[in-house]
Amino acid sequence: MISVLMRSHNDIKYIRRTVEALLAQEVDDAVEIISCDDRSDDGTAEYLAAVPELRRIAPPEGKYVPGKTLNHMIRQAYGDIIVFNNSDAIPQHREYLKNLTSPLKDPGVDCVFGNQIARKDAYYVVRKDYERAFGDGSISAAWDNFFSLVSSAFRKSDLLAKPFDENIQYSEDADWVKRYSAKIVYAADAIVEHSHNYTLKEVRKRFFNEGVADTQMGKVPPGFCHCMRSVIAEILRDWFYLAKHGAVTEFFYAPVYRYVQKMNYYRGTKR
Repeated sequence: MISVLMRSHNDIKYIRRTVEALLAQEVDDAVEIISCDDRSDDGTAEYLAAVPELRRIAPPEGKYVPGKTLNHMIRQAYGDIIVFNNSDAIPQHREYLKNLTSPLKDPGVDCVFGNQIARKDAYYVVRKDYERAFGDGSISAAWDNFFSLVSSAFRKSDLLAKPFDENIQYSEDADWVKRYSAKIVYAADAIVEHSHNYTLKEVRKRFFNEGVADTQMGKVPPGFCHCMRSVIAEILRDWFYLAKHGAVTEFFYAPVYRYVQKMNYYRGTKR
């Protein structure tokens, strides 16, 4: 059996399409979908309660911590294969689950992550990042421990033996694959639509906390000069991409976005 674990919090904009796509999957194994909603107040909880095919479980008590919720859901799953699918990550075809879980037939594979394409309303700088991180997988293959839990698959036995860290607030997926030296496979043919147009304030918070998490994982923090070179290199890539796609409206936004992103990651590593 495949247990699809779906976390949610105020995702009413996308969750209907996500659930409908998951229920329409064509896969040989039995499938259960477990929903754990984190106190939504936008109609998400009411929608989930109205879908009889879902198995709903209450979140752990206290403040939301990703690892704590993930481990809580894993323990209650019936399947021997665990799929994590964010409630705002919409499968794009009926073979999604089959393609995502197939690599686990190889006993040498520890985990799989799927392909994410940006939404149609995504900023161009966001689209560029998703194409580099996912796409055919050739670019991110060279990145250290790159992995995304948004659309991913594991064996339940591995997750029970090697639980997620419950003491970090960000990057629990990268921490898992690094801590256990996991053999990762990228399933480019398992596609979900997923992206965020974060405000600059949200970008600042997210990347600061990712810097904090990377330091907690033992990554060597970048120096200031390395950070500035990274800012400049990414801006140049952004401008090339924007020019290629005729997205002149973001030409001046891109440098601001990159500076906020990279500098706050740097500051997080120095915390």
